[in-house]
Amino acid sequence: MIFRVSVIALLSLTGFAMNAVAETPDLIETPSLFDAVAAGDIPAVAQRVPEEPSIAAMNGPGRTIGLHGGTMRMLMGRAKDTRMMVVYGYARLVGYGKDFNLKADILAGYEAEEGRIFTLRLRKGHRWSDGHPFTSEDFRYYWEDVVNNKEISPGGAPRVMRVDGEPPEFEVIDEVTVRYTWAKPNPFFLPSLAAANPLYIYRPAHYLKRFHARYTEPGELEKMVKEEKQRNWVALNFRKGRQYKNNNPDLPTLQPWALATRPPSERFVFKRNPYYHRIDAEGRQLPYIDQVVLNIANSKLIPLKSGAGEADLQARGLQFNNYTFLKRGEKRGGYRVRLWKTAKGSQLALHPNLNVTDPVWRGLVRKADFRRALSLAIDRHEINTAIYFGLATEANNTVLPESPLYKKTYATKWAGFDVARANQLLDGLGLTRRDDRGVRLLPDGRTMDIIVETSGEETEQTDVLELIRDSWLKVGIRLFTKPLQREVLRNRVFAGTTLMSVWFGMENGVPTPDMSPGELAPTSQHQLQWPKWGQHFETNGKSGETVDLKEANDLFRLYNEWRGASTRRQKEDIWRRMLEITSDQVFTIGVISGVLQPVLVNERLRNVPEEGIYNWDPGAHFGIHRPDTFWFAEGQGNK
Repeated sequence: MIFRVSVIALLSLTGFAMNAVAETPDLIETPSLFDAVAAGDIPAVAQRVPEEPSIAAMNGPGRTIGLHGGTMRMLMGRAKDTRMMVVYGYARLVGYGKDFNLKADILAGYEAEEGRIFTLRLRKGHRWSDGHPFTSEDFRYYWEDVVNNKEISPGGAPRVMRVDGEPPEFEVIDEVTVRYTWAKPNPFFLPSLAAANPLYIYRPAHYLKRFHARYTEPGELEKMVKEEKQRNWVALNFRKGRQYKNNNPDLPTLQPWALATRPPSERFVFKRNPYYHRIDAEGRQLPYIDQVVLNIANSKLIPLKSGAGEADLQARGLQFNNYTFLKRGEKRGGYRVRLWKTAKGSQLALHPNLNVTDPVWRGLVRKADFRRALSLAIDRHEINTAIYFGLATEANNTVLPESPLYKKTYATKWAGFDVARANQLLDGLGLTRRDDRGVRLLPDGRTMDIIVETSGEETEQTDVLELIRDSWLKVGIRLFTKPLQREVLRNRVFAGTTLMSVWFGMENGVPTPDMSPGELAPTSQHQLQWPKWGQHFETNGKSGETVDLKEANDLFRLYNEWRGASTRRQKEDIWRRMLEITSDQVFTIGVISGVLQPVLVNERLRNVPEEGIYNWDPGAHFGIHRPDTFWFAEGQGNK
């Protein structure tokens, strides 16, 4: 069944109103939807896709036009991981390409003027998964009935939508055009729309209005509140409309696959969205794969189940130390294992807590030479060889070579294994007294015992810490490991009880100058090296502690300069100054980076890159590789 539609598709190349024009090909009906179309349950494909569909480019080695059909199986550790289908599906108003530059996706295009005026243009004829039109009304509903409803949003607009505390002016231009205008530049707006956990500035208004006091009679609303066992209509509206949570099969979506299973369940089915906005160059509506099944399993069993052939695409729940086992099972399990690069600034980093409440330790960890000595006393080469088979990179917690901001000195400064230099720095701090075992003493006479607290979730952390413990003994410092539950660990860090913790490094190790350098400055309570300073920023000074360390204040000042920068060159210069400071000051002690991520791929699954980057944000794990274009070889996919 072939339907022709004469429209022009505008493919956004840069997001700055620069569009290439391509004629939409003849549209090919999806075989699994033949019956639904014939029965009149849904219209033909020509009436389902937008007038301006997005045409998927099949660029890259081994990427080809595919065929429809099949079921793709994946394993998840918890029922709430249904959210990962929003991550992997990666339908966003704007999204990152493989070059980590932003491009229009759900949007037909957008214009950014002076970094503060953003005009967003929707695709004419685009529809939600239930067939209802997706229009500017969905943006108006969010702005007027969610953000500006004091019961739903007592705090007003999200932080990312406020500049100097002020929200934007919002305008509905027409049915497919909206505009947001700030008085000053807002460099966070577009990246927040492209995030793995995105900012949703729209809602399916036609569905959610029935749960809103402005649009539904009080008696009817109260009845639904009781039926759903919610506190009030606000809680009901929130529960029904969690787009990222992705646990309501009645909630319309714009993602390639829509949830079809009502929780609770141990098996969640996601069926193709018949109104999805993307097609291939031959006119097939994406996604190629008919449905995705998430099977819930004990997280510890995911490597075993994957190796037994129970997954067609799997990375979540797999660690580098599973690679050998998975590789041995390839032939039996009917899959291949690929190793993708990870993009965190450091796979593991030590986070000295500069806000620790112990005054003696606080005085020490705030001294750059103490942090430098700890870094120099780590034998990264031994860690790389013993745990990562020499395949990782021995480096600081900083940007990676794949980033245009990378400089080798950022990665290597204070990162060599130099026991003599570390001892010299510690002696220079006056830490010359030792006990009869050679352990250094603090100024108050206590032994220098550093307790590194971990989330206790992975043996990788404890294995690395064991090796660091051995090398730190050579400079007179004892390391002890204390596993905790993740939330307990975070609360202890926030309170200043924890002296040092181990966690990932920079979430985004592949930034461009246009991406926020907020990870390098005290901007979040979740930055384990200075949680109280970050909390002070997040709460506008209502909680936490004022930054009282010059170099940290310098980073905060530069971060604010970046927020107001108007050119890419200015942003790049600020980034580099911040990277220089952080590499010299060693606020976090990176250990190893570039650890490879095993990615298990069914041998019949096509268009999955041989080499890829597996990163949360930017990247959305599989998202930037476009799973809607993955397909099973004809007649061989899982049915």
